[in-house]
Amino acid sequence: MRGKKDELKISQIKTTLLAFMEAYNKCIPAGFPRASVKALKQFQAVHSILFKNGDEWSIDKHRKKLMDWLPSHNDIA
Repeated sequence: MRGKKDELKISQIKTTLLAFMEAYNKCIPAGFPRASVKALKQFQAVHSILFKNGDEWSIDKHRKKLMDWLPSHNDIA
């Protein structure tokens, strides 16, 4: 059970865009669109309500929404 608590803590940590991008790209399935700085900045602009506290990213809050959004915006380099 301890492993689940550790995973939960890690997913809730607020981090920078670059750290989030690295963690996100490391954990997504093969063949799924990878995140780029440009795509993440556009996602942040479109979903500004998710960034009320500034430029803080977390796996818990942003990963699923980004996974849903990114495939339809895969043309962003």
